Amino acid sequence: QVQLVESGGGLVQAGGSLRLSCAASGSIFSINAMGWYRQAPGKQRELVATITSGRSTNYASSVKGRFTISRDNAKNMMYLQMNSLKPEDTAVYYCNADLVDLRKGRGDYWGQGTQVTVSS
Repeated sequence: QVQLVESGGGLVQAGGSLRLSCAASGSIFSINAMGWYRQAPGKQRELVATITSGRSTNYASSVKGRFTISRDNAKNMMYLQMNSLKPEDTAVYYCNADLVDLRKGRGDYWGQGTQVTVSS
């Protein structure tokens, strides 16, 4: 069974930094694109950043220049380095992966989310 587990969230002051991690485990044959999404209270889930298996990246304009997405293909890990955090970055951050499960084939998977709170 494939699982995505996020870690690294927490409470930080504005201007601070956090590093989120996403660990993919289970019957994984391969992982294609991965991404971070976030959902603030009362708002829709939105894209933060994506990264392909070849490490091409894409960022939301609101985080460009402050956040950096990366991955370690050998370890099935993905990271999000968040610098210069702002109160508006407060949200639950979700890990997403487009991957091939050995048993089920290709599918879209989500983690359970990790809370990031930025105080002003």
